[in-house]
Amino acid sequence: MEGTELSRRSRVFGTPTELNSLFGEILDWMLAPLLFLWPISIAVTHHVANQIADQPYDQALAENVGAIARLVKVVDGRVTVSFPAPARALLRADENDTTYYQVAGMHGELIVGDREIPRLVALSQLPSEVVQFRDDDINGEEIRVAYKMVTLIPKGANVIVQVAETRKKRENLASKIISGVILPQFAIIPLAVVLVYFGLTRGIAPLTRLQSRIRKRHPGDLSPINIHGVPEEVRPVILAFNDMMARLELILQAQQRFIADAAHQMRTPLTGLKMQTELALSETDPQVMRQSLEQIAKSTDRAAHLITQLLVLARAEASHEKLHAFVTVDLEKLAREVTQEAVPRALSKNIDLGFEDSGWPLLIEGNPVLLRELMSNLIDNAVKYTPHDGRVTVRTRAQAFAIFEVEDNGIGIAESDRNMVFERFYRVLGSEEDGSGLGLAIVREIAELHRAHVRLLPNPLGQGTLARAVFRRQGVTYPQYESGISPVPLGDA
Repeated sequence: MEGTELSRRSRVFGTPTELNSLFGEILDWMLAPLLFLWPISIAVTHHVANQIADQPYDQALAENVGAIARLVKVVDGRVTVSFPAPARALLRADENDTTYYQVAGMHGELIVGDREIPRLVALSQLPSEVVQFRDDDINGEEIRVAYKMVTLIPKGANVIVQVAETRKKRENLASKIISGVILPQFAIIPLAVVLVYFGLTRGIAPLTRLQSRIRKRHPGDLSPINIHGVPEEVRPVILAFNDMMARLELILQAQQRFIADAAHQMRTPLTGLKMQTELALSETDPQVMRQSLEQIAKSTDRAAHLITQLLVLARAEASHEKLHAFVTVDLEKLAREVTQEAVPRALSKNIDLGFEDSGWPLLIEGNPVLLRELMSNLIDNAVKYTPHDGRVTVRTRAQAFAIFEVEDNGIGIAESDRNMVFERFYRVLGSEEDGSGLGLAIVREIAELHRAHVRLLPNPLGQGTLARAVFRRQGVTYPQYESGISPVPLGDA
């Protein structure tokens, strides 16, 4: 059926296979209670049918008990029962059941009737002149017994009058009642199952049509799905799906721009390599050839650096799907290690590279490889854009948040460029330093992955830049942070 196309899952009141089925789930929850209640219905019907069958025959037994009780007399101080033979024959005149009667004393002594009827116990609790009923058996055959205690006047003695019969008539009547109720159900319930199945198929037909509409869309079509005709219960899912599609389209557009920009950026060093190679091949002067080879080496380094940064950026973007792989990182310890690794680069420009620690472990949740890349990029930028004999200070601070800072007295960044430099391939006009324009884009991507804030500020001591990254500390909750309000002023912390 069409409806089963929604899931391609086989399930009948059991454990689901790999795929869930809305059709199967609803069908199960509708039919399982029905089939569960059916045996209960049969049991209740059987009980009620027996009660109904007992009523008319119990009434007849009670009348017989009353008739015999009226025949019990006290004559000359003796209890007698004037029960003529025609009356006894009429009592026993039953083609289906055997009827028994008995009049006995309070101690079980038989006065008249059939000795087979079991005697009563707990006679002291038996109400007088009230007909009672019980189920019993004679020689293994079930019987229904009506009995009452009769007080004789004038003697004042009590006797027990009992009339019993087998249960064949009752069982026949109960069977007819049960058959009349149960047999139609054998036709109605399968019909109900079929109607429920087709009703569900019709009910989920809009989902089937929606499925068909989605399958017919072009693979590159990320436009919103029209919710016209979509069931109300499914609309939130479609709206959420449309929202995801819109975000996916933005991501794909950004990736397309990134690929185009990356291709453009790669073209420059590759073009330079080609020109320098052609120049070297055309030269016979060893000195000129050496200069061309040196330029080729520099262009190769720039291309390798660009490729490395592209790979780091791609890895940071992919890590957004792997937040569960975060581990505990000591930000201060990592910052010290990265600063030590940057010492040779700083010494090559005679830059005073210092490290100021907070004196406390700064534990955060994160990816140590990417965090190292973030710190390395900020320190490299500071060293690159700080002139010879300059100063670069790396510091960590322990507050409500874990803070990492890189301060330099370099050329600084104009306020109008401080946000733009985080865009991919953006270069400040007039910059004389080589670069790909990806370093700060990588920093921002890694910071966002760690739910951190990063910002470039003017050096509070004068010339230069202060780069600040603010991270959440492990084991600390930030209710204001979760609500979208930054509790740390990034420019003043």
